[in-house]
Amino acid sequence: LPAKIKAAGKIVVGVDTSYPPSEFLNADGKTAEGFDIDLFKAVAQKFGVTVDFQTAGFSTIILGVSSGKFDVGVSSFTVNKDREKQVNMVSYYSAGTQWVVAKGNPKKVTPDNACGFNVGVQKGTVQIDDLAARSKKCVAAGKKPISPIVEELQVKVNADVVSGKADAMAADSPVGLYAVKQTNGAVEAVGQSYDAAPYGYVIPKSETDFASAIVDALKSLDASGDYKKVLSTWGVESGAISDFAVNP
Repeated sequence: LPAKIKAAGKIVVGVDTSYPPSEFLNADGKTAEGFDIDLFKAVAQKFGVTVDFQTAGFSTIILGVSSGKFDVGVSSFTVNKDREKQVNMVSYYSAGTQWVVAKGNPKKVTPDNACGFNVGVQKGTVQIDDLAARSKKCVAAGKKPISPIVEELQVKVNADVVSGKADAMAADSPVGLYAVKQTNGAVEAVGQSYDAAPYGYVIPKSETDFASAIVDALKSLDASGDYKKVLSTWGVESGAISDFAVNP
């Protein structure tokens, strides 16, 4: 453990608590819960320390880790080369992109038939780039571009689809599928999830030993069955991995 964490007896974690079932606030409006929360608590227990989850805007967390405001970022961060240039990332789960539409898909939107439609997406996510690339193809084919409706919070993106403000939304697969479950049939998944990639914990670039120790903690949780138990509790076990790594 880094000396700062050892002295404090806790890991300060930046988390965007608007992303169910990964991380969100429970009914009291203060306590973070979700599969990311439960899993990282189990990781911290391996080190004998507690976790202080602090709510932050998704797009601010990596900077917060780099500046020392947070010890770790735990917020469904898809591992990619741009992020690995800034921080160390420890892979712990695999998720793709899932599209969600209003029940019955009245506009007949699909990931490959989205030209001219309003598509909801959370600020700072990998789906922003996905929509931009798809929109570019629309324009090249002489069709109308995709109009992204970008929200700060994922729960607002979900609400935009329910209200009809957005014709569809693109989100990480566990998040999209959980939204379907939580809206009692108001929305439904469309098409298969695609572009599966690992989620990674965000660790400062200087803390490579700490990142490696987190890999060991995950391996231990996997061996004991506790890793799968956490995922099963939240119905997201389909994204389980076993090849935990630093900067995969």
